Order: sequence, then structure tokens, then C-alpha cells
Amino acid sequence: MSDATGPAVRALPPEPPAGAAADAPVDAPPVLLVHGFGSDGAADWIVPGTAGAIAATGRAVVVPDLAGHGAAPAPASAAEATAPALARDLLAVMDGAGADRFDIVGYSLGARLAWEVVARAPERVERAVLGGLSPAEPFTAVDVAALHRAVTGGDVPDDPFTAAIAGMLRQHGDRARGLALCVEGLRSTPFTGGRWPGRVPPVLVVGENDDLAKGIDGLVEHLGEARLVTVPGGHLEALGGTAFRGAVLDALAR
Repeated sequence: MSDATGPAVRALPPEPPAGAAADAPVDAPPVLLVHGFGSDGAADWIVPGTAGAIAATGRAVVVPDLAGHGAAPAPASAAEATAPALARDLLAVMDGAGADRFDIVGYSLGARLAWEVVARAPERVERAVLGGLSPAEPFTAVDVAALHRAVTGGDVPDDPFTAAIAGMLRQHGDRARGLALCVEGLRSTPFTGGRWPGRVPPVLVVGENDDLAKGIDGLVEHLGEARLVTVPGGHLEALGGTAFRGAVLDALAR
């Protein structure tokens, strides 16, 4: 795989597994890691050590920032931040990395986008790990107009959920407007679940106290041979835990 380039993409080269020769070929594709909403690739994957742990198994790792997040530019419109648009961006990242096929791991929004990537290019994705996936689209309940007003200096929205989202976005300072466009774009293309579009059933990993993942059992039942792994923690805590990292490594192991 050639080096992925661009200010919003981090690429970790594979490290030879313990006991393997430095030039030993690795018969496994690179791994694409997709972060959650309001976060970035470094916070979700580099800092907790997940990306490094995967690279230490001899896998190349690609860690992009989604539009409006981290080092990536903000979307110019909500149309650039729909689920299909963001999935196209992720496929373009892997095109730039020279990866015809790859495994994908996503958390929260990243899991929802991983599903979209598989739907758009099932022939390219070998294995998928969906962490912290919400079986329903959380942004459906957002009052988008009120959200945009709130992040541009307007009044706090009357709707409590929209007000909570606005408060979270305002913590991002100048990035708040771009993140509000992401909310609008994702709200217009809500996650609906349904039949798994990939060739290999996914592994779903959720925190035992993750309120956003409530109802995930019902989704898993519809996915046939999909495997559900429960790890300690809530939605935020589970991602950085050793149990989550172990579940990811197990799902990716060849």
C-alpha cells in the first residue's frame, strides 16, 4: 500500500509481528479506522493505542479525519456531509492509499459510516467492526434551523436535545458551524439498518452501559451471523478500554 497523503489522514506502517522477519509479507489488507462525531482520528484511535496495536500485528493502518473534524476542512454545505458523501470521502482516502481492499473499524458515527462504505463498495471491504453503533439515527430529533441559529450566536434552542447538541458544538469554537452542517447532512440521510450489505457478517462491539446502543440486540438479530461483543463502559468510556481494543484485534485477526 502506498502512503496515504493529505493533512486529514494519518498512516501507520505495519510493524512485523513478534518473531517475524522484518521483510515478511503480511497476507492481510490495511485497516481503515473511522472516528465518531465531534472527535477525530487521533483522539479515537491514536491516543487510546488501538491504531498502534493493530499496526503491531503487521497491518497498515489508515486514520482519516472526517469533514469538519480534526485537521479536515469544514463542509461547504450539508450536501457534503451526508452519509453517502462521507462514505465517498473515505473510499477516496483508500484509493489514495492504493488499497483495493481493506478492513474497516468505526465507532459511533464511524460505525454508521462503515456500514455506508460497505454498502457502496462491498467487494472492497473484507471485515467490518462496528463499535458503539446506534440502531436509530440520533440526529433525526434535532431542530436543524434552531441548531444553526444557536451556533452562530442565537438563542439556546427550546428543544432540550437540540440545545444539548448546540452546547456540545459550541465547545468546538470556530468548528461549530461546520459540525452543524454535518448534523444537517446526516439527519437528511438517517441510518435505517436493514440487511447487511457486506460479504462477511460484521462484528458489533458495544459498551454494557452505552445508552446510544440500546436496542442493538434487535438489529443484530436481523443480521443473521453477525456477532455482538459487549465490553465494560458507557459510550465514551468503552472506546478507550482494553476490552474494546482486544475485541477489535480479535475480529481483525487472520
